[in-house]
Amino acid sequence: MTTSKLEVLTPANCQIIFIDHQPQMAFGVQSIDRQVLKNNTVALAKAAKVFNIPTIITTVETESFSGNTYPELLDVFPGQDILERTSMNSWDDQKVRDALKTNGKKKVVVAGLWTEVCNNSFALCAMLEGDYEIYMVADASGGTSKEAHDFAMQRMI
Repeated sequence: MTTSKLEVLTPANCQIIFIDHQPQMAFGVQSIDRQVLKNNTVALAKAAKVFNIPTIITTVETESFSGNTYPELLDVFPGQDILERTSMNSWDDQKVRDALKTNGKKKVVVAGLWTEVCNNSFALCAMLEGDYEIYMVADASGGTSKEAHDFAMQRMI
């Protein structure tokens, strides 16, 4: 007997979301070196592109606070729609929920800033309300402290 939750994660059965990879958000990251975080994020994006994995990029308060998405991330996906939000929880935004649904994959790979806020709230809501299976990428995500990141990761698994 096989259920989707017992299937191995593959490029064919997943999608990826990049949450708030923006300069002002990165300034608050203390759980990982910021350049390493950016390099890991771009590497993940390049892998997603090579394997043709449906990808969502979402931002929060670009103009008023957080700044634009890392140019290095955008360079991997030229012309990609960026889903701008006003809430820290991406799940609260209908555009994000619609994009997830449109991609049609219940396994969601997540990378974002900050682990304990934006990633955690999205992951828990997506699992509870959307019946999504979440795969958090720890080294392409960052928290405001090592402890906050680690405890948030534990909460999501």
